[in-house]
Amino acid sequence: MRMMLRSGKSDVPGARRFATALAVATLAGTGLAACDGHAADTPRAQAAGQRAERTGIDWGTCPEPAEGTIRDPRLTCGMLKVPLNYGDPNGTKIEVAVSRLATAAPGKRHGVLLLNPGGPALGGLYMPATMAATLPKSVLDRYDLIGFDPRGVDHSTPQSCGLKDSSVSGLFPYPAADGSITRNVARARADARTCADTAGDRLRYFNTANTARDMDRVRQALGERKISYWGQSYGTYLGAVYRSLFPDRTDRVVLEGNVDPTNVWADEVADRWGKGMAERFPDAAAVAAAQDSTLGLGDSVKEVTQRYLALAERLDREPVPVSGMSLSLDGALLRTVTYGMLQHNNTLAPLARFWKAAADLADGGATDADQTVLEQTLADTPPTPGVPEDNQATMFLALLCGDAEWPHDTDGYATRTAADREAWPLTAGMPANIWACAFWKEPVEQPVTVTDEGPRNTLILQNRRDNATPWEGGTGLHKALGGSSAFVGVDNGGHYVYDEGSACADKATVGFLTTGRLPSRTVYCTDVKPNE
Repeated sequence: MRMMLRSGKSDVPGARRFATALAVATLAGTGLAACDGHAADTPRAQAAGQRAERTGIDWGTCPEPAEGTIRDPRLTCGMLKVPLNYGDPNGTKIEVAVSRLATAAPGKRHGVLLLNPGGPALGGLYMPATMAATLPKSVLDRYDLIGFDPRGVDHSTPQSCGLKDSSVSGLFPYPAADGSITRNVARARADARTCADTAGDRLRYFNTANTARDMDRVRQALGERKISYWGQSYGTYLGAVYRSLFPDRTDRVVLEGNVDPTNVWADEVADRWGKGMAERFPDAAAVAAAQDSTLGLGDSVKEVTQRYLALAERLDREPVPVSGMSLSLDGALLRTVTYGMLQHNNTLAPLARFWKAAADLADGGATDADQTVLEQTLADTPPTPGVPEDNQATMFLALLCGDAEWPHDTDGYATRTAADREAWPLTAGMPANIWACAFWKEPVEQPVTVTDEGPRNTLILQNRRDNATPWEGGTGLHKALGGSSAFVGVDNGGHYVYDEGSACADKATVGFLTTGRLPSRTVYCTDVKPNE
């Protein structure tokens, strides 16, 4: 999973990337009668699916995006109505916004490639434009690129809890400076109550399983027998769920920066986040150490790490106002920015400069250059017109809490947080701490069991040092999918694999999308070179 910065959109540059984010269900009286979440395969749901197939999508102008979003003039958009509750397909309807970037070579067209950027709760309506910028002509000729805002997100019947802190990063439960979680418990309880009072039971249907069912309605509306799919981060879990619900309706599937489907979501956060940070952080510390003469953060990875930890602890105790901005830099914000910028190799040097600016600010000696770095790194990005300010935070909670039940004992969270804080100092105990999910109403259905059923048609792309979705997420997904997947591991850091400097990984990806042929055995790529 990927973690959002303050505004929910990324302040981290990247040619094709949408945002940085965190990496997320018991049958309970909803009418979903099938086991393992396969309600979409019941006769009632199949009949509803046949009706959806006849509706199609009326393509037209896309809605106004947030300022700075790539807006390809070739992109067209439309709306598709889907059931709020697939257990009651004739009941309340919601809308899903869909986009299409059609192939320029219809004679070479293989099908559609559905895209999802992850999150949880990132909009994907404009993702075809960002992906088209890096995909070769051989792929673009073969597919219509299809984007969509998942249910409840951005233009797809956006949901809101009315949260006072509208940022996703504000939900992250960093303990107090002394390790206490008392304030975290109060915040988690308040957020859960606010969502229950404002959005009610309706929000419980905005889960990953229903999003996957929406994807199949998109397939039907496009008139396609099968869809190909490319999911990043949380989108790998969504893709695995779709593949398990509809194994005969997937064509070629690419999953990049992966979530272990057996670990969603409490275990994924608590068990993996600290380790992932510990494995990735030295890459940035080495960049800072190489610039010790100008940054003064230390001349070794060990020294830079020690100074970073000392700075974070100091800011926990004494947050410092940032001149010209309505915020203070505290330990949580320092760690949040670090987490986000570790996801890209091309932001390691800017991250080191941010650490230097943060240290100077804490010392009371920030220069004009430091101030510029702080303003650029911490600036909010423009909101999406017509979308509630807390939409992303709301849907983040809906998915994180609504896909699978979390532990409810507050004492247990305190114990686990203390242990995690000692084991993984870079994350200060946050991953094991309490979330609003501890006070959430039980999910409306059990999590979908991800299996190896279906053809061998899935390519798993995984970096060795991915702080957002660590290596074990990729190997765990590969194990769950068994013989139906092929695994490409890359000796690289960061959250993204394709177009990140490995010709080996890029060749495997493009080759699969153009020919449908997967590597016959596990591939480990060691040829990473910095992108120019």
